[in-house]
Amino acid sequence: MSGRPEILYPLFADLETLEGVGPKTAKLLGQIEIESPRDVLFALPYAVIDRRRRETIDGLDLPSTATVEVTVGAHRPPRSRGGAYRIHVEDARTDFQLVFFHARGEYLRRVLPQGARRLVSGRLELFDGMAQMVHPDHIAPVEDAGEIPEFEPVYHLTHGVTQKTAFKAANSALARAPDLPEWADPAQVKRENWPSWRDAIRACHTPRGLDDILPTAPARARLAYDELLAHQLTLALARRRERKSRGISSRATGRLQAKVLKTLPYRPTGAQTRAIEEIAADMAADTRMNRLLQGDVGAGKTLVAFMALLVAVEAGGQGVMMAPTEILARQHLEGLRPLAEEAGVVLELLTGRDKGPERRAKLAALERGDIQILVGTHAVFQSDVKFHGLRLAIVDEQHRFGVRQRMELAEKGKGADVLVMTATPIPRSLALSQYGDMDVSVLDEKPPGRKPVKTAIVSTQRMDDVVGHLRRAIGEGRQCYWVCPLVDESEVSDLTSAEERFKRLRATLGDGIVGLVHGQMPPAEKDAAMAAFQSGQTKVLVATTVIEVGVNVPNASIMVIERAEIFGLAQLHQLRGRVGRGAAESTCLLMYQAPLSEGGRKRLEVLRQTEDGFRIAETDLEMRGAGDLIGTAQSGLPRFRIADLERQAGLMAIAQSDARALLAADPELDGPRGKAARILLWLMQQDRAIRLISVG
Repeated sequence: MSGRPEILYPLFADLETLEGVGPKTAKLLGQIEIESPRDVLFALPYAVIDRRRRETIDGLDLPSTATVEVTVGAHRPPRSRGGAYRIHVEDARTDFQLVFFHARGEYLRRVLPQGARRLVSGRLELFDGMAQMVHPDHIAPVEDAGEIPEFEPVYHLTHGVTQKTAFKAANSALARAPDLPEWADPAQVKRENWPSWRDAIRACHTPRGLDDILPTAPARARLAYDELLAHQLTLALARRRERKSRGISSRATGRLQAKVLKTLPYRPTGAQTRAIEEIAADMAADTRMNRLLQGDVGAGKTLVAFMALLVAVEAGGQGVMMAPTEILARQHLEGLRPLAEEAGVVLELLTGRDKGPERRAKLAALERGDIQILVGTHAVFQSDVKFHGLRLAIVDEQHRFGVRQRMELAEKGKGADVLVMTATPIPRSLALSQYGDMDVSVLDEKPPGRKPVKTAIVSTQRMDDVVGHLRRAIGEGRQCYWVCPLVDESEVSDLTSAEERFKRLRATLGDGIVGLVHGQMPPAEKDAAMAAFQSGQTKVLVATTVIEVGVNVPNASIMVIERAEIFGLAQLHQLRGRVGRGAAESTCLLMYQAPLSEGGRKRLEVLRQTEDGFRIAETDLEMRGAGDLIGTAQSGLPRFRIADLERQAGLMAIAQSDARALLAADPELDGPRGKAARILLWLMQQDRAIRLISVG
């Protein structure tokens, strides 16, 4: 697969080869990443103007856009500099004015000579009872009427490029669009009644009305599918290459797992059992596992992770579990320790704090194989850390592990299986675009014993009632989180900071009862405050969102979130998941500052109605869009030019199964559809995929 297929050459020529594009325009377009005719074609219009001819403007609701044939009447040049130049015109039934500012009189007399018939098109407005069209978009002699399209596409522009230039460039690029072979699944094309690629591109740039620019229009859906298919093919090729790289077959004996299951106070849920079986099957295969374990808050991921680690140990190897922060690594250690004791396996912690002789002793034990399960921060990545036989690496995905890091980690143990865990329920379309190279296990049931959390929405005006409620709960021996948005009181923000709230609660509830944690504290102080709360020494922990990840205090049964309306849905859901872990009934109070915006109210309502993280994530996606949901900068989400992940979520799943099916049927992409798919990858500039085919 040497170079770009010849059929695509015209689409990758210089921009300046397009009609109406000179060096200056080309440079301006380059600023918005339009660098070739192909990019011009993929910059689809976002709106359409109806410029169908009418006989008269009479009876139109103004303001409105109209295209009408007129007879040119008298010219009235401006009386003073900078005034308006007016031209009186008449259509078949009524008259109106054309208005120009800073116009040259001789130019207007040439273009609109008195007595001539002209076609004018533009926006009409009423001014002092008279209809006027200020700076018409189009003026043409009647015989050139064809120059004005009936439906004119509107493009997203950059400063200095006019709609006319964009329209010309698009038409010129369309003239070169080649007829490409079909890469889409024929059954899909037939079912959706999709046009071919060339017809679809053409239809998108020549809309016949508003329906044609909706994401649901067949031509638009088809082009979105092409983009998603190219992306999923790239992921599928990466996955296949990953698969080819030898894995280690780790067969479970079930001996250690049985010990743990016997001592559990409850039976694992169906979802947990299914996930454990899927993981064990992957680990037994001689290809490398690359699986995502997705579980909502409190769905019992720890047990599944531990069972997977035991498979590695039962097979005579080691397992490692990585967490993003020291607090979380320690917490995993606490959670896993009782299970490890039941199973009789050696569990150790390795973090950046381990120094000197202590660290050397741990590393030696690890290399000898005496430590069977290691829990740690990314310190386990350092070059002096060597395993005796690493078979499984689990990554707790709080720190947005990209494809690159997943590969690095697997390098540590040649061919070690990789399991990535995430507690953020991700809507399916996003999970596929972010983790499309992985297999997914979902924990969608709550283990027995997790009580629902009662959620209430309260205005900040009722602060005294909330503090009163808190005082009673503390009297009954319960603990409470109080989450504040920002750290220091700044002039620009009226958000009560954690420091301020801490002082006020301490004054009301008494000394030694309230603790404080926020992001700008030295780590040692933070750990001390957390420890005091975990041990029950302090009853209320005032915190910024540092507590959203994984903190576990079963006795905490109240969560107060101040200014809840400015948090994201997923974040609120994660925070609420910190309570409801113990035996007591738990409540979450969402405090808002009135007045609430429509969106703010909707977000808080969703939380009140459901604890289903997946439903919450879907709502979040609808309301905020994909980029915001996971923060585009670090999300590892590809940027799509046409596909819209919010409105075309269903297409992503179809593209994934089509990509996998195509590669299964034609692994070398040599058949007719395979060859077409290669052209698609070049067209979509998926260079990574192209390299994977040529070497794979």
